[in-house]
Amino acid sequence: MVDSDTRAVRRASRFVGLWITIASGALVIAAVGAAFFFVLDQLRPSELSEKPLPGEHKIYIDTTEALTAFIIVGVLAVAIAGVLSLVITRRAVLPLGRALRIQRTFVQDASHELRTPLAVLDARLQILQRGLDENDPSRETVEQLRDDTRTLIEIVNDLLLAADADENSSSSLPVPVEPAVRSAVEAMAVLARPRGIEIALTAESADGDATAPATRVPETSLQRCVTALLDNAVAHSPNDTTIRVHVKTERREVAISVADEGPGIQGIEPRRIFDRFAHAAPTSAPALPRTSFGIGLALVRDIATQHGGTVEVAATSAEGTTLVLTLPRA
Repeated sequence: MVDSDTRAVRRASRFVGLWITIASGALVIAAVGAAFFFVLDQLRPSELSEKPLPGEHKIYIDTTEALTAFIIVGVLAVAIAGVLSLVITRRAVLPLGRALRIQRTFVQDASHELRTPLAVLDARLQILQRGLDENDPSRETVEQLRDDTRTLIEIVNDLLLAADADENSSSSLPVPVEPAVRSAVEAMAVLARPRGIEIALTAESADGDATAPATRVPETSLQRCVTALLDNAVAHSPNDTTIRVHVKTERREVAISVADEGPGIQGIEPRRIFDRFAHAAPTSAPALPRTSFGIGLALVRDIATQHGGTVEVAATSAEGTTLVLTLPRA
C-alpha cells in the first residue's frame, strides 16, 4: 500500500512535470512555427520557372508536406519533453519523499515511546497526590507537576495524530455526518458548561433532499475535526456566550460551520491559523483545562484536504469568528 508521503510526492512530481511539459511544448511550438514561416518566406513561386545557373542546385519543397513534417516533429518533441520531464521530476523528488517518510516515522516512534513513561509518571504523581494531606505544603507543587505531565501527554498525542496521516484513509462505507458532529458537541459541552457557554447544533438540508448527509471521512476523523473546531471556539469565547454549530447539506457537499462570539482572530493572518504551531494573540477568555498547541486546526486541514474537502475562516471580527469545514458527500 502506498503511503501518504509517496502519494504527495507523486502528485507534486506530476504537477511540476506537467508545467515543464507545457513550457517545453510552448517553446517547441514557437521554434517549429518560426522555422516553418521562415521556409515559407524563402519560397518564391517565380523561381520555379527559372533554370538553375551553372553550378547552382535548387530544392523545391511542397508546403503541405513541409507543414505536415513540422507538425509531426513538433508533436514528437512535445511528447518526448513531457515524458522526460515527468521521469526527471520524479527522480528529483525521490529524496524529498524519503525525507518525509523518515521524519514521519521518527515522530511516530518517538511519540509512541514517550506515551508510556509519561502515563506511568502521571499515575505515580496521582498516587503521591492522594497520599498527601490536604494541608501538606507540597500538595500544590504536586498538582502543578500533574498539570505539566498532562500537558506533555497532550503534546505527544497531538504529534502522533499529526504524523499518522495514513490513519485517516477514506471509509469504504458512507459515514453519517450528524451523529459524529453531535458526539463532538456533547463531548465539548462538558468543558463549555462550567463557563456558561452553550453549544447549539442545527442542521439544514438542500431542498428536496430527505436523505441524511454522509461522507467518506472515517467517523473518528470527522469527530476529531469537529472537536478541534469546537476546542478552538471554546478557548476564544467569553463566558456566558453561545457557540453555534450548523450542518448545511448541499447536493455534492456538506458544510459544518462553527461560530463563536469571541473577539475575532488577532495577531495573525486568519488563513495562517491552520498552519502547524501557529498561535493567535491571547484573549481574555479563561484558559481551557486542555491547552492548545497549534496542531489541532492543522490536523483539520490535513484531514479535509486528504478527503477532497476544505476548511477556512468564513468570517472574523470583533463580534466573533466562523470556521467552515466542507467535505464531499458520499
